[in-house]
Amino acid sequence: MSVDHATVKKIASLARLAISDAEVEALAPELNKILGFVEQLGEVNVSGVEPMTAVIPNKLRLREDVVTDGNVREKVLANAPQAEHGFFAVPKVIE
Repeated sequence: MSVDHATVKKIASLARLAISDAEVEALAPELNKILGFVEQLGEVNVSGVEPMTAVIPNKLRLREDVVTDGNVREKVLANAPQAEHGFFAVPKVIE
């Protein structure tokens, strides 16, 4: 695929970019090089290659699901400005 000056102007218009004629002259060969590289990538044989989301294998580091610091209600409620019946007490809000 070849990108001409009209296509560069159309792309700039769609991207809402104001470009001069000199910039169009510079961008056309650059876009052609980019599209040529993409076409080369399309020719690569990738049969048998698994798709991947990252270059390195990422595995989730899971910890054991155990309770480590439970039953500390009194310590938590000690920070509350007001506590009632083992819960935080908050003012009633009615609009």
